Amino acid sequence: MNTSQLKKTQKLCVAALRATAIDGINLANSGHPGASLSLAPIMYILYRDFIVANPFKPNWINRDMVVLSCGHASMLLYTILHLCGYNISIDDLKKFRKRGSITPGHPEVGVTEGIDASSGPLGQGVAQAVGIALAERMLASKYSSHLFNHYTYCICGDGCLEEGISQEAISFAGLNKLGKLILLYDANDVTLDGPLAQSDINDVKMRFEASNWEVITVKDGNNLKEIHNAIAKAKENKEKPSLIVFKTIIGYGSKNQGTCKVHGAPLGEEDGNNAKLSYEYTNAPFDIPQEVYNDFKETFIARANEKYEKYNNYYQQQKTLDADKIALLEKIYNKDLDSLIDNLKYDESLFKTDATRNVSGELLNFYHENLPFLVGGSADVASSVKTHLKNGVTYTPETQNGTNINWGIREFLMCAASNGILLHGGLRSYVGSFFVFSDYMKSAMRMASLMEVPQIFLLSHDSIAVGEDGPTHQPIEHFAMLRTIPNFNLIRPCDARETYGAYKVALKSKKTPTAIILSRQKLPLLDTSLSDGDFEKGAYIVSKANKEKPDGTIIATGSEVALAIETKNKLYEEYHLDFDIVSMPSYNSFDVQSDEYKASVLRSSRENTFSVEMASTFGWYKYSAHPYGINTFGASGNANELIEYFKFTEPYFTKFVLANLSK
Repeated sequence: MNTSQLKKTQKLCVAALRATAIDGINLANSGHPGASLSLAPIMYILYRDFIVANPFKPNWINRDMVVLSCGHASMLLYTILHLCGYNISIDDLKKFRKRGSITPGHPEVGVTEGIDASSGPLGQGVAQAVGIALAERMLASKYSSHLFNHYTYCICGDGCLEEGISQEAISFAGLNKLGKLILLYDANDVTLDGPLAQSDINDVKMRFEASNWEVITVKDGNNLKEIHNAIAKAKENKEKPSLIVFKTIIGYGSKNQGTCKVHGAPLGEEDGNNAKLSYEYTNAPFDIPQEVYNDFKETFIARANEKYEKYNNYYQQQKTLDADKIALLEKIYNKDLDSLIDNLKYDESLFKTDATRNVSGELLNFYHENLPFLVGGSADVASSVKTHLKNGVTYTPETQNGTNINWGIREFLMCAASNGILLHGGLRSYVGSFFVFSDYMKSAMRMASLMEVPQIFLLSHDSIAVGEDGPTHQPIEHFAMLRTIPNFNLIRPCDARETYGAYKVALKSKKTPTAIILSRQKLPLLDTSLSDGDFEKGAYIVSKANKEKPDGTIIATGSEVALAIETKNKLYEEYHLDFDIVSMPSYNSFDVQSDEYKASVLRSSRENTFSVEMASTFGWYKYSAHPYGINTFGASGNANELIEYFKFTEPYFTKFVLANLSK
């Protein structure tokens, strides 16, 4: 193909991408044409000339991975994936934003082939991409750069870079020299409410360079040659992550181009047709010329076939040469870890009276010694949350085989980037912080649940027993907050044995993230914890009444299980009342059990069922008519003084039970 023909074909391809994005958004009568139109030339060159992936093997472990952080431009991404041969049809494009379609309003991993990360909450995609790039480096060091040698591309807009998480991600990536991370920035200078200038004055180039990034600027986001040269240059720099600033026009071709009017509303038929005419594109809606398909077939698909075949030959050789190592890698990717976890036995002599954060630290190191794919760290509180891996190397640009990650004081980044590690595959990650800071982490925790990645959150300092640090550090409403997230498992163990049980549940999880909530204060080792094997069901009777029908039931979690047992003994000795004590480490898991199982655990009427937890009573009325908790903020003072002040002692709780027990 001569130069003139190539230019003509490329112009047609970009026009087809823009036109189809207009058509899909118009048909849905909903969507965001602005970024789809400004980004079309950039996405075209990225997929046509650079992305190495296989549409027929969409989960190929060594593919280049793409995160559309500005997920509202999804119609453009679906269109280009359709042209690249992924399992997305024209009919799927016509169902954009329709219920049950594989082309939802924002990209969703696991719903649409070719989507590597769910995105939409602005800025999180940048952090996810950092995690993906970090995982690639870790795995290349652990295995070889032949098995893992790909790039991570992230497409973002002005909004992504205004979100605070973006700066957390930028700083971390620059510190760790993630040279195979390339951020493509659609700098159209417009946000939903108006010009970017009304809310931002940053010098983006200086901002990124200050964080050790290479910055490349493309002054004309429609110039395909400049776009190509910029991406090629970014790929050459292995020492720094790269930002490519593309100066673009939002809603290119619309009568309202360059304004916020085209950000989040369909162009409509008249303006859409006028925009298409400005591209010299006259095809009917969703009618894409064969030349466009051929262009991607001769570039993206041809490259995919060549690269995948070469890689697969090498992979099969490695399977023969090191069968055990590759078999373990495949188990991790398939999340097939049950037998591996079950065969690891923690020495029961280590079960003792202790703070569950300390027990967690020992367990974490135990699993790290036995599971070489376990990586993670905390937001600068490793010594407090006990997340440091004693025999683990700290990850740095010089020690990329490290398993200890120093996330710094960046809770939101830590969680979103760790989600990226899991999206990449090949590793299992955990993060650590104080429970109260789950406020900062919440959005990424929700995304972990939505994306069905089995993230592990180790959250300590679980109650007012934090003590002198006061109400700013004492979680009150946080149990209720996290329990409301769909597909999320919050486990609050009552002692060392239950902490062990929590780890097994978390590590064996395939699609559900788990938060293990840990105490700062010592908790007694209970004689009967984990005794009946129903821990994974979320609740079980830890101390059973002697009567066939108990006088009442007390549900408790964490440190309050010991309080409940103490109260049970007092009620029996002085008042001849016989209670069941139920440990409910996971409200979420218990909630999905059968009615029969629930009835076997909660043997009393709801009117004679009590719950006790040093936190908000919100949610407990489902199982208990009489929740005992805290519906105010805490206070600063010695932990024991606060426990007494807030009446979480046996005399107070016994009095509460007696006052509310139905005769």
